[in-house]
Amino acid sequence: MSKLNLTEAYPEYYKAKANPQLVELEPYQYITIQGNSAPNAPIFLAAIDDLYKLVYGIKFFHKNEGMDFVVPKMEAFWWVEGELPFEETPQEEWYWKIMFRMPDFVGEGEFKFVVDQLVKEGKLANDHQLKFESIHEGKSVQALHIGSYYDERGTLEKIFAFMKDNDLEVNGQHHEIYISDPRKTAEDKLKTILRYAVK
Repeated sequence: MSKLNLTEAYPEYYKAKANPQLVELEPYQYITIQGNSAPNAPIFLAAIDDLYKLVYGIKFFHKNEGMDFVVPKMEAFWWVEGELPFEETPQEEWYWKIMFRMPDFVGEGEFKFVVDQLVKEGKLANDHQLKFESIHEGKSVQALHIGSYYDERGTLEKIFAFMKDNDLEVNGQHHEIYISDPRKTAEDKLKTILRYAVK
């Protein structure tokens, strides 16, 4: 049985170049979880753990139905609330929404079914924050960042310069798609797509 690999099936979504480019994105379905903490805080790591339990639960549900898929790349929106710029805001005040894009054949029904099963099995808390939602970024500017997550300034400067040159402005949150697995990749070789919805 062949597996759907979203990274290969949708290169326009999962590939980017070092130089910024403009892309047009359709609405896509995601499993998400949102919170407020530093990226190494227990609440953040627990949120990722909950997401993976659910993603694999949905994957195996569909595998049994003959529609298997490769677990997609993890993604996240990052933002701050208040007057300080992101880089000057203490990490414990950062907001995040971690997410996985889902194949088109995954619906809210399967999401609810698998969530209920995980809760019954004691693998998810009743008050979990997992959601199934559609997100539409539309026109966006993106670039490939290579290196540490904490050293994105150079890539971001290129993105913002591209926006200025093309009379565009940010119309969404800072979006990261984690192409590399940080557990298996040296920090200076990590590949991350940085993306902003624009208008």
